Amino acid sequence: MPQNAKVYVIDDDPAMRDSLDFLLGSAGFSVHLFDSAQAFLNEIANLEAGCVVTDVRMPGIDGMELLRQLNSGSRKLPVIVMTGHGDVPLAVEAMKLGALDFLEKPFEDDRLIGMVETALAESESGSKSESLSADMAARVASLTQRERQVMQGLVTGQSNKAIAREYDISPRTVEVYRANVMTKMQAGNLSELVRFAIRAGIVDD
Repeated sequence: MPQNAKVYVIDDDPAMRDSLDFLLGSAGFSVHLFDSAQAFLNEIANLEAGCVVTDVRMPGIDGMELLRQLNSGSRKLPVIVMTGHGDVPLAVEAMKLGALDFLEKPFEDDRLIGMVETALAESESGSKSESLSADMAARVASLTQRERQVMQGLVTGQSNKAIAREYDISPRTVEVYRANVMTKMQAGNLSELVRFAIRAGIVDD
């Protein structure tokens, strides 16, 4: 990662902006704060390459509309979206629109720092190769039918209880299938699983 890599934080909550400014600045990033997506878009033509960290739910232009405008523009910046608990389906939609990853609040500091480092590295190398998609498809092929059903439920934001009700199995059994899915897909967390599912074509783009 280059020294003083740029991170553009967009959040309408002043306390959240200050917290992320301190956290990412302490990790060696050059942080630029914006209180709205519009303020960021007004400056984007003059900004250097970097990573965007944005909230999803904001007044005016929200995170989803921001992604749409970035997709239609000439500037391609990696975007990490922050989302509240229960907003997983919204985060999945954001990833379909091109977000690199999503982070549920409250989150661990190290997790965000790791995501930003990964986003900057992937942006530099442009890595979204066909071989990676083929590898994801192979991982999906290793799942049993029930494991695949559980994964579908997880990546669409269903709770263990909801998945258990749908397939008439116990929540404990869903937990076992969920653990198997995470292992076979080599996903460390839900956002990774969603990203892998999108790349494998399990979640339609």
